[in-house]
Amino acid sequence: MALEMKVPSPGESITEVEIAQWLVEDGDYVEKDQAIAEVDSDKATLELPAEEAGIITLKAEEGDLVKVGAVVCLIDTDAKKPEGFESKSAPEEKVEEKTETAPKKEEIVPNPAPATKTDVKATPLAKEMISANNINTSKLKGSGSNGKITKNDIQAYLTGGIDSSAIAGWGGTREQDKQKMSMLRRKVAQRLVAVKNETAMLTTFNEVDMKPIMDLRNKFKDKFKETHGVSLGFMSFFTKAVTEALRQFPAVNGMIDGDFMITHDYADIGIAVSSPKGLMVPVVRNAEKMSLAEIEAEIKRLAIKARDGKIDISDMEGGTFTITNGGVFGSMMSTPIINPPQSAILGMHNIIDRPIAVDGKVEIRPMMYVALSYDHRIIDGRESVGFLKAVKEMLENPSSIVFGGKNPDEVLLNL
Repeated sequence: MALEMKVPSPGESITEVEIAQWLVEDGDYVEKDQAIAEVDSDKATLELPAEEAGIITLKAEEGDLVKVGAVVCLIDTDAKKPEGFESKSAPEEKVEEKTETAPKKEEIVPNPAPATKTDVKATPLAKEMISANNINTSKLKGSGSNGKITKNDIQAYLTGGIDSSAIAGWGGTREQDKQKMSMLRRKVAQRLVAVKNETAMLTTFNEVDMKPIMDLRNKFKDKFKETHGVSLGFMSFFTKAVTEALRQFPAVNGMIDGDFMITHDYADIGIAVSSPKGLMVPVVRNAEKMSLAEIEAEIKRLAIKARDGKIDISDMEGGTFTITNGGVFGSMMSTPIINPPQSAILGMHNIIDRPIAVDGKVEIRPMMYVALSYDHRIIDGRESVGFLKAVKEMLENPSSIVFGGKNPDEVLLNL
C-alpha cells in the first residue's frame, strides 16, 4: 500500500513551507519516525518524520514551496526491509563511534583546499555548523543517508579534537558561492526592513556601573548554584529590572494594532540567543512573576533547545519586550532593531573598565552601555528615557528590585 505523506501544519497562520533538505534519496528504505526531510517555515526549521516504514518516493524537490496538507512523498508500506539495512535512528551510537575514531592521525597536507559549500553533502543544520566552525569537510565522513554529514557527525568531530589541517582558510581560487536564503532568513529580512519602514524608531542610550551586580554575584554565586542548581548570570538581573521598569512605564510594554494601542498586564520577555540557524528569540513567559533562579533556569532550557535545533514555534511566539546581548560578541554600542509587533527592545553590550567620577573622585569601574530602541509613535521621550533610567538605577542597586526583608540581597536571590 502506498501511504501519502502530507505536510503537517507547523503552527497557526503558516500556510506553506519550503523543502530545505531531503535527508533520504528517492527509492530509499525508511523506518517509522526516521527523519526524512527538513522543512523551513517563516518561523522555524522542522524535521519531517516518516509516518511508516517502507520504500520512499519523493514528490517534491529541495527548494520547492509546498502548501500545508500537500503530498510530498509516498511510502510503500508493503516493501520489505533490504538485507544489510542499517538503522539511522541511533545517533548516540554514531557519536560514540565517531569520537573513538577521531583521534587517529591523518596525513597532513599543507594548505589543503577546502571544499566549497556547494560540494558539501550535509543537512542544513550541519552546513550551518560547518560554516560557524570553519571546518574543512574533506576531513569528515557522513553517517547520514548516502554519506550525508549530520549534526551528530559535526558534534563528534568537535568533541574528538580538531586536526589543524582541517581548519579552512582563504582558498585563493576566486570562486563564488551562491546559495538561496532559507525561508526563515528571508522572512527575518522582510520583517527587519518592514520595521525600519513602518515604525518611527529611535534609540536612547545610558551606561550602567556593573560593580554592584558583580560584587553580589561573587559573594553569592556558589551558594546560589548549590541552592538552585543553575549559575547566576547577568541576564536574570536585567530581565528582573526590565519587568519592574515595564510596570512603571506600561507603554514600553505595548504595541500598535491599527488605530489602537495594546498594553499588557504581564511581561513575556524575548531573549535573543545564538543558534546554528542564526539568531532566535525564545520567550520567557510571565517573567514578572519569576525569581532570578527561575529566569536563569528557563533561559538555559530555551538556549539549549535553540543550540540543538529543537526550538519549537510555540517557544518563540508572542513576547511583549525583547532583550538582546551583543556584548557576548564584543559589541561596545549598537542600536538594536525592534522585534515586531513589539514596540521596544533593550540592547546590552560588553563590560569595559573605564574611569568615571564617583563622589568627586576618578575611579576605574566595570561599565556597560545599554540602548533602548523604541517606536516613537506610542512611546514618548519621557517614557523611553525614564524606562532606561529606572533599569540603570535598579541594576546599580540590585537589592532595590525587591522590597523588604532583613537581608535584601538574600531576598533578591531567594536564598
